[in-house]
Amino acid sequence: MGRSQSLPRGGDPRFGPDGDDSGCPILHVDMDAFFASVEVRRRPELRGRPVVVGGVGPRGVVSSASYEARRYGVRSAMPTMRARALCPHAVYLPPDFAQYTAASRAVMQVFRDVTPLVEPLSLDEAFLDVAGARRLFGSPAEIARRIRARVEREQELTCSVGVAPTKFVAKLGSTRAKPDGLLVVPAGRVLDFLHPLPVSALWGVGERSAETLRRLGLTTVGDLAEAPFGMLRKAVGEAAAAHLHELACGRDPRRVTPEHAEKSIGAEVTFDADVGDPLEIRRSLLALAEKVGIRLRRAGQVGRTVSIKVRMADFRTVNRSRTLGVPTDTAREIFDTAWALYTVLDPGDRIRLVGVRVEGLAPAGETPQQLTLGAPERGWREAEAAADAAAARFGRSVIGPASLLGRRDRGRNENPPRP
Repeated sequence: MGRSQSLPRGGDPRFGPDGDDSGCPILHVDMDAFFASVEVRRRPELRGRPVVVGGVGPRGVVSSASYEARRYGVRSAMPTMRARALCPHAVYLPPDFAQYTAASRAVMQVFRDVTPLVEPLSLDEAFLDVAGARRLFGSPAEIARRIRARVEREQELTCSVGVAPTKFVAKLGSTRAKPDGLLVVPAGRVLDFLHPLPVSALWGVGERSAETLRRLGLTTVGDLAEAPFGMLRKAVGEAAAAHLHELACGRDPRRVTPEHAEKSIGAEVTFDADVGDPLEIRRSLLALAEKVGIRLRRAGQVGRTVSIKVRMADFRTVNRSRTLGVPTDTAREIFDTAWALYTVLDPGDRIRLVGVRVEGLAPAGETPQQLTLGAPERGWREAEAAADAAAARFGRSVIGPASLLGRRDRGRNENPPRP
């Protein structure tokens, strides 16, 4: 279910914070307007004002909007220019992912203090299986109350929690509880909860498939649950029909899987105006390689495959990759590979977006390093690790490649994909 979809909140006394949670071991915890809330925590003078976090250039996209901004129609994934038209008096801030990552780690630790069965979906949401935590901490709803209170007390952030028998229903519950709420969907009332909802509430139903279902007269989840399977199969295919029918009937066998492993780490930049200068492209790839290297080292990961993404002015997008002999986490090697890929590609056109990504990740401590005859005792990795230490003490702006000095975050909108 995408963030753009919404569910009606409240109104049905059968579903609230005090429902029967005896068969509801699954919690879905979703932080409220997370990026914007972290910014307000850093700047208390913004409390109560509309705050929008995202790319601030003409091609920027909203990453997060406070609930004050949402009252004006501002939503995540909306072009920033559209948001400014809807809410010109909002405070617009560029994203600070280092701050959001630190806040996310602190929140996830609160979850893990309750149960080891925590499955993060992104920086701001996670599933928890609390079946084994009841003896220590109480019922699932009581555990949800404890988590919400501790997150607010220790992190000065709010979250919404859905408590349910399955992951799918728990996620719907947290959406309906927003903002800053708790909703329990009792095991015996799952269908009463699901069936009045629009078909767009089901995972896997986007705008196009929702329109297809509506043309068949299937507007609610209940309609879909009662529809002949053959009709569903003809409309959306065998696999999708089976998936949607199971969800509509309240069945979701997936378990909470702890510690979702990161498969790749990357960053990309959309230019405020199309760029044709190779030097500007080179500097951008260097800045992106630096960001990717920093994120790899923070995560304790190395990667074997470096890939680039290039989007032309006419929106044609090309991807190229190269697998290294030895995994790396150094910005210098990532950049050298990325630049080599770009020069071979030779797009010969004005560029709208470039991205750098490292894939094939493995723990750095478990990956042997290739020894090279005559190599210096200390090299790029040690230099970049020293730069990381200096940045942690004095800030990232004081150190970095000389060609990037004075250019950081100037005239561009960085849009790293969310985890």
